[in-house]
Amino acid sequence: MARFTLPRDIYYGKDSLDVLKTMKGTKAIVVVGGGSMKRFGFLDRVVNNLKEAGMEVSLFENVEPDPSVETVMRGAQAMAEFQPDVIVAMGGGSPIDAAKAMWAFYEYPEITFEDLITPFSFPELRQKAKFVAIPSTSGTATEVTAFAVITDYSKGIKYPLADFNITPDVAIVDPEIAETMPPKLTAHTGMDALTHAIEAYVSTLHSPFTDPLALQAIEMVFDYLPASFRGNMDARDEMHLAQCLAGMAFSNALLGIVHSMAHKTGAAFSTGHIPHGCANAIYLPYVIKFNAKNTEAKARYAEIARRMGLDGTSQDALINSLCSKIDCFNKQMGIPKTLQEFGIVEEEFKEKLATIAENAVADACTGSNPRAITPAEMEKLFTCTYYGTEVDF
Repeated sequence: MARFTLPRDIYYGKDSLDVLKTMKGTKAIVVVGGGSMKRFGFLDRVVNNLKEAGMEVSLFENVEPDPSVETVMRGAQAMAEFQPDVIVAMGGGSPIDAAKAMWAFYEYPEITFEDLITPFSFPELRQKAKFVAIPSTSGTATEVTAFAVITDYSKGIKYPLADFNITPDVAIVDPEIAETMPPKLTAHTGMDALTHAIEAYVSTLHSPFTDPLALQAIEMVFDYLPASFRGNMDARDEMHLAQCLAGMAFSNALLGIVHSMAHKTGAAFSTGHIPHGCANAIYLPYVIKFNAKNTEAKARYAEIARRMGLDGTSQDALINSLCSKIDCFNKQMGIPKTLQEFGIVEEEFKEKLATIAENAVADACTGSNPRAITPAEMEKLFTCTYYGTEVDF
């Protein structure tokens, strides 16, 4: 038996924020990030709409990029004190992911973070509050997914939390909010969306429900990401929908080792954080070459390329065209081809290689990757992504 789960309601298009005026509840807490939503006036609109719906509103602000366990616990404490029956998370993936974890600790104060790391182990939520997600970036799609990523900085590891319980009740996909993204964020989130869709299409858990969503998302990213990056707002609006479709696909088909690698290297190096979408963009072509040694994955990558109208008469040629297209996107948008080019110091990379490889293999996303991988093979793959060498194993 399989399962396909989405939010009960997805509101999209211009002015979809106004649906908050009709929301039922008495108290709403709004979880937001560092200030862009306030700066562009969207936070005030959300608060005013909730008040118009008759709710008392509290704010939990300044959730940092790649939110920490400590931030999650502070947010859960704020919820415990305010006792909301509606949680509204607004911004990029970080505040929405953080709010999902806060929600669990608010409803079950006795659980520990370690309890939630095991996939699909959450207690039954919605005992105290329902959850509304409003994305401001076009990439993570956390507004429609059963996932959240929380960072334990003491260990330098990102933990993907997974449970259908944390799929939001309501997603509000208002493209006007995404129009405020700067170019670099547009590039990184767009490549994150592309990675979501491609990994979902080749995942061992892909299905007739997820395949059409994944393919449509890939096609829209191919069509609209370059123009979105250059500042075309019609293309930006289309990307906001594309990333949501990709999210619907991967929330149900799950992901693969591109994400495993990104999760375990984002906070691992002293030279600075690797933004999640940037890491995915770097790793994606290398992982495609690795996974293509699996017969079924090879056929499905070739099918993606064929559906997108890329050149090639053989599967190998089609896959090379797909990887070249990804390389071209990365180059156009200033995303490096290797970890070395990103600025990771070689000595530190070598020193940490065995650990990050082992952690990546143990990541929750590895289980649905189409080709099994050992820690030794993961070390080889990371080495290819550091130096830009060919994946031939």
